Amino acid sequence: MASTYDYLDYVLQQLSLLDDISYRPMMGEFIIYYKDKIIGGIFDNRFLVKTTASASAMMPEAERQLPYEGTKEMLLVSDIENKDFLYKLINRMYDELPSVKKKTRGKGI
Repeated sequence: MASTYDYLDYVLQQLSLLDDISYRPMMGEFIIYYKDKIIGGIFDNRFLVKTTASASAMMPEAERQLPYEGTKEMLLVSDIENKDFLYKLINRMYDELPSVKKKTRGKGI
């Protein structure tokens, strides 16, 4: 089941305390970025974040779920109603996340 734009809008509203949140559609789902780093995504209308030490510490009871078959487990954010919690969670995760590699195109001869 693909995620809906209604759920995306809801998640983005819950993340509205953070500046520089963006998303990118990907095969019916959405990848969520904070300051150009991937923090997680929306998969089957579930908000999942990358498993980092900070996220695991802040959500010790979080369910670990697969976004889709063949990927690494991520953490299900169940406290999606709490904007202050989400603000702290994403900011604490940020330094642990890898930078997104910029794609370069080869130059023709």
